[in-house]
Amino acid sequence: MSWDPTQYLAFGGHRIRPALDLIAAVPLAAPATIVDLGCGTGNTTEALMARWPEAAVTGVDNSPEMLARAKEAYPEADWQQADFADWAPAAPVELLYSNAALHWLTGHGELFPRLALCVAPGGVLAVQMPRNWEAPSHALLYDVARAGPWREILAPMIREHPTMPPDYYYDLLAPLAGELDIWEVEYLQVLEGDNPVAEFVKGSWLKPFLDALEDPIRSEFETEYRARILAAYPPQPDGKTLFPFRRLFIVATV
Repeated sequence: MSWDPTQYLAFGGHRIRPALDLIAAVPLAAPATIVDLGCGTGNTTEALMARWPEAAVTGVDNSPEMLARAKEAYPEADWQQADFADWAPAAPVELLYSNAALHWLTGHGELFPRLALCVAPGGVLAVQMPRNWEAPSHALLYDVARAGPWREILAPMIREHPTMPPDYYYDLLAPLAGELDIWEVEYLQVLEGDNPVAEFVKGSWLKPFLDALEDPIRSEFETEYRARILAAYPPQPDGKTLFPFRRLFIVATV
């Protein structure tokens, strides 16, 4: 899947907040090596470099579009293009950090223990993933995908539970971690603009569904989704739109 960095960063302030909250929860004073797995445009990598300026920081992503933006903005970091489904470091790292990336991958039962083994003893695996799949923003996307002339193409793309409940990850990581902290936060995002929830989702979870279609069906699908989203998230009297968004955090010290 190709990415549109401009669309993704349209709500950059809301997307970076959980990334910063995850960084703040990392209990390491001075990690020497840091990997930002699924670094995207590099804005979270920049925050990691600011928190630990002496560390050797590497950003890894599978999107050349995102990495091009990252390299241009932050040339001082090391950038690697790789499929992080099977990525592994050359040597264990002290902080393996991943913000809003691992929910794109299946097979978490094998993925998370493997990533924990990529962390040096005393190091940290820190992960944040959306867990908003039952909210109208995502549930309505699936409803629209199952209906209409695009059903045959889009229905097989539906993943009901890209991120599992917190206790699932506890069971995976507890045998590998000396300390394990798992929690959820629901951010009340106050958005501005015309149908901003649809625009927010278009920068992430909606994109592969749109990419799978061609016009005119693509436009018809997006129009139907946007109409349902506007009804589900109407603007407040002041013109702003409230978009609650649940996220899962994991900090495992191995």
